[in-house]
Amino acid sequence: MSASPPLPVERARIPREIWVLIASAFVIALGFGLITPVLPQFAQSFGVGATASSVVVSAFAFFRLVFAPGGGRLIARLGERPVYLMGLVIVAISTGATAFAQTYWQLLLFRGVGGIGSVMFTVSAVALMVRLSPPTIRARVSSAYASAFLIGGIGGPVVGGLLGNLGLRVPFIVYAITLLVAASVVAVFLGGTSLRPDENAAALPAMTFREGWGDSAYRAAVASGFANGWANFGVRNAILPLFAAVVIGRQPWVAGMALAVFAAGNAVGLTLAGRLSDRIGRKPFIVSGLVVSGVATAVTGFSTTLPVLVVLSVVAGLGSGALNPAQQASLADVIGRERNGGPALAAFQMSADTGAIIGPVVAGLLVDVGSYSLAFGVTGAITLLAAIPWLRARETHVVPARA
Repeated sequence: MSASPPLPVERARIPREIWVLIASAFVIALGFGLITPVLPQFAQSFGVGATASSVVVSAFAFFRLVFAPGGGRLIARLGERPVYLMGLVIVAISTGATAFAQTYWQLLLFRGVGGIGSVMFTVSAVALMVRLSPPTIRARVSSAYASAFLIGGIGGPVVGGLLGNLGLRVPFIVYAITLLVAASVVAVFLGGTSLRPDENAAALPAMTFREGWGDSAYRAAVASGFANGWANFGVRNAILPLFAAVVIGRQPWVAGMALAVFAAGNAVGLTLAGRLSDRIGRKPFIVSGLVVSGVATAVTGFSTTLPVLVVLSVVAGLGSGALNPAQQASLADVIGRERNGGPALAAFQMSADTGAIIGPVVAGLLVDVGSYSLAFGVTGAITLLAAIPWLRARETHVVPARA
C-alpha cells in the first residue's frame, strides 16, 4: 500500500503550540516596546550623559552576545521549553528590579542581566519553531511569528511613551508583568508537549563560519548584519529617544511615536520584500533596503519638527523591512536544506549583536563631543557602506527566465 500524499500547503494548519508562541511573541514585543522610548531618559535621570545612557542599551546586547553559546548548550541539555520559560522569568525579574534601581550602576547591572534571559528565550523560540512547524508551511509560520513581533513593536512604544508620562519607572513594572503573563501562558499550553531532542535522529553536517566565509553572499550578510545591528537595534533605540526629547519635545510619547512609525514602515517593507524576493531575487531588496535606510538615518539628525521625524522614521523602517527578509532568505540559500547552519547562523547573529553593542556607545560619544546630526550621519554612512559588499556578492536566488 502506497504512502499517503503530503498535505497540500494551503490545507496545512499552524499547530496550536505555534499559535501559543506567536501570542507570546506579541506580548514580549509589546512589553519591550513599552520601555524602549523611556530607557535612555531613565538612565539620564541619574545625572549621566548620552554616552553612559547608551551603554545601558549596549549592556543588554553585550550580555546576549556573551551568553549565546551557553544558551545553545542549555537547550541541548534541558530542552527548549524549560530554557524558554527560564529566560522569560529572568528578564521579568531583571526588568522589575530595573524599575526600582536607585543608582546608574544598579540600572546598568539589572538591565545587563536581562540580556542573559533574552538570549535564552530568543534561541529557544527559534528552536521551538523549527521543531514544531510543519515543513510545508514553515515560511507561513515564520511570517506569522515575525508579524506578531512587528505588531507588538508598533503598539509598544506608543503605550510606553504614554505610560512614561506617569513616571519613567512605570513602563518597566508593566513590562515585567507582561513577561510573567507570557511565561504562564506558555507553561500552561505547552506543558504536555514533548520537546526533548530526538537522540536517534541523524545529525546534519554543520556549516562552519569558515565555510560560510568562503561565500561572497555570506560575507556580505555579515557586513549588513553588523550595520543593521548598529543602526536599527542599537542607535535607533538608544539615541533616537534622547534626540526626540531634546530637539522635538520632552514628552516621552514623542519618542514612542517615532519608534512606532519606524516599526510600521518596517512591517510594510517586510511584507513586500518577503513576497517579492522569491520572484525577483534577494540582492535588489537588500541593496535598496540598505540605501534607503542609510539615507533616511543620516538625514534624521537634521529633523527639527515631529512630522519630519515621523516621515524619516517611516522611510527608514521601509528600508530596514526590505532588507531583513531578503537577507535571511539569502543566508538560508547559502546554507541549504542539507546542512545544519547553527555555527554559521550564530556567527551572523553575533555580528548583529556586536553592531548593537558598539553603535550606541560610539553614537553617544559623538553626541557628547559633537552633535546628534553627527551621530546619525555616521550611522547612516555605516549602513550605506554595508551595501558595497552586496554589489559584488553573488545572487543566491536565481529566478528562471520565462520562455
